[in-house]
Amino acid sequence: MNTEDKAQPKGYKKPRIFFLLGLIATTGYLTFFSVKATTPEMNKITLPPGFSIAPYFKGITRARSMALSPSGVLYVGSRNLNGDVTAVVDKNKDGVGDLSYVVAKKLNGPLGMAYKDGDLYIGLINGVVKLKDIDNHLSDPPEPVPVNLNLPSDMAHGHKYIRFGPDGWLYIPVGAPCNVCERDWTKYACLMRMKPDGSNLQLYAQGIRNTVGFDWHPVTKELWFTDNGRDWLGDDLPPDELNCAPKPGLNFGYPYRYGKNVKDPEYGDKRPNDADFTPCRVPLGPHVAALGMRFYTGDMFPPSYKNQIFIAEHGSWNRSKPLGYRITCVSFPEGKPPVYEVFADGFLNSSGIPSGRPADLCQMPDGSLLVSDDHGGTIFRITYKK
Repeated sequence: MNTEDKAQPKGYKKPRIFFLLGLIATTGYLTFFSVKATTPEMNKITLPPGFSIAPYFKGITRARSMALSPSGVLYVGSRNLNGDVTAVVDKNKDGVGDLSYVVAKKLNGPLGMAYKDGDLYIGLINGVVKLKDIDNHLSDPPEPVPVNLNLPSDMAHGHKYIRFGPDGWLYIPVGAPCNVCERDWTKYACLMRMKPDGSNLQLYAQGIRNTVGFDWHPVTKELWFTDNGRDWLGDDLPPDELNCAPKPGLNFGYPYRYGKNVKDPEYGDKRPNDADFTPCRVPLGPHVAALGMRFYTGDMFPPSYKNQIFIAEHGSWNRSKPLGYRITCVSFPEGKPPVYEVFADGFLNSSGIPSGRPADLCQMPDGSLLVSDDHGGTIFRITYKK
């Protein structure tokens, strides 16, 4: 898989069924993969009482990150290397997307979506471009304008998820270009930020193997993010992570530590001082591929969900028994440890074949929650009614 991989733990065998998926995930050389699957509507997606899920829009190939403009246009990115960006409009205001427009074509992995001041910013493998005044030009979109195209463009963990923070800066991660290795950590395995015009690119946090989802606490404005753990330490190690970076300059351990400051068996002894690292706030399931995350701030869901975190778990590819393929929720009871539990399950059937793979989340103005599925190419809408 990677030249940096060494001997595996005694008795561990790489699961054969997910080997090709692993090749795709770690190299990025293949841009399309499908398995025979039913549609999620044919599965029984389990949700807490009162919640329901239904398609919002279908037919977006490898739908990934989402951004919503103030006028209600939903922009959806793609993980394809020559991918398109799609705009979806709910013209009838009935909770279902009616119209779609391809507003950018054949971009270099246009996964990241962020909207600011009338412009759509698009995270590519090598940086960021933007479409100016895009809401008013859905049927005649402008050419992408470069914002900053000087970021590392390695294929492994090279797709760039982007979002604007409360400070007005654009945050953009650069993943590790490997499974586990040592590199220049001021350029890789980090989270960076820059001004909206692409200037003043600076390092915000380090030791982050690959984050594909982050959000800011609606009250404290602290930055929280998911991080995907390394591979080939067995089925149950390491956990994926939910981290908190309330200030710049923190290091979250990769490749020397994982989880609650646990030493990596290959690289841990190269950095013996635990005090150098910030442990993860909440260990998530092992290899669940935690991607998009959102603090819920709407009024549709019960009050207990207010300011809690929803996480899209894309699902494991290198576990003998698949895990993930679901939406989870992390709550923070006062004076108690965080609670990490499944919210929506059923995207994986009893035979281990996925019908969908949740990738990103987007809260709508009415308080409903959109979920992108890059396996079936569908955007789902989760609603609540007593």
